[in-house]
Amino acid sequence: MGILRLSHVEVRVPDLELATAYYTEVVGLYETAREQDRVFLKCWDEQQHHSVILTSEPTYGLNHMGWKVRYREDLDYYTDRLAKAGVDVIRYAAGEIGPGHGEAIRFTLPSGHVMELVYGMQIVGNLLPLVNPPPKPINMVGFAPPRLDHIFITCEDVAGNTVFLQEVLDFHLTEQVVGDDGFQVATWLERSHHSHDIALVTGKDRGLHHFAFWVDDWTAIRDTADVLAYHGVPIETNPTRHGATRGHCIYFFDPAGNRNEAFTGGYQVDPEEPPITWTEAEMGRAIFYYDGVVDQHFLTVHS
Repeated sequence: MGILRLSHVEVRVPDLELATAYYTEVVGLYETAREQDRVFLKCWDEQQHHSVILTSEPTYGLNHMGWKVRYREDLDYYTDRLAKAGVDVIRYAAGEIGPGHGEAIRFTLPSGHVMELVYGMQIVGNLLPLVNPPPKPINMVGFAPPRLDHIFITCEDVAGNTVFLQEVLDFHLTEQVVGDDGFQVATWLERSHHSHDIALVTGKDRGLHHFAFWVDDWTAIRDTADVLAYHGVPIETNPTRHGATRGHCIYFFDPAGNRNEAFTGGYQVDPEEPPITWTEAEMGRAIFYYDGVVDQHFLTVHS
């Protein structure tokens, strides 16, 4: 029982058509539904109806993040846990939030981020047959990530929000940056037994640092860079490696200013394993292992 993984993100974009063109033609997502002010998209190897929602608004940033639960009873379980923690919960019927959406509960983290747990999102299938499938579809466009991977948010109280995720929502802390004053500067947590599904770093409440797409290997990171450069997409960080999570990555921006990442690698983790700790002096290496420094601009985001 419990939370399985990151299900979807809803982000704001001022120009809906431009953002849709970017996510379908450069990233390589597939449109599954459209409303007057929202477009629903999925990666090619995802079975569920959507993993990215683009919403037309004057600003950019995160509206909410959704997490998949395995059973309907999980919604009841976490509603009770949240109520005991003093958190208000709103429950939605299947399809009430949008096309293809399942039953869900929504609530707000101490950081102000809106979080959703969803059960039973419509299954539309990936782009492969269920009998004798090839490894991947032919003639995909963009860098074509198989799936959404993780989200990185900013908040003023990293320690308090980390404890909330652990004690109320059963997340497991895998890595942390601890400042010289003993406080957590950044944390990485998981539910999928991968290196991380969500990460937090000190910054503005309600902030979105980035959301990441999984790609299969280091070669796919290089190919992503080729696609981005060809389309003139601003690349913030060239292909490199994290110390924390051990993953390979590249960072870039959608037309609205939302930071994206293509990510691969990492490691498997068991819930009882203690967290890896990085000191404040080595935070640069935790973020970018090869360079050993992290630019302050990289840590500055808008909500």
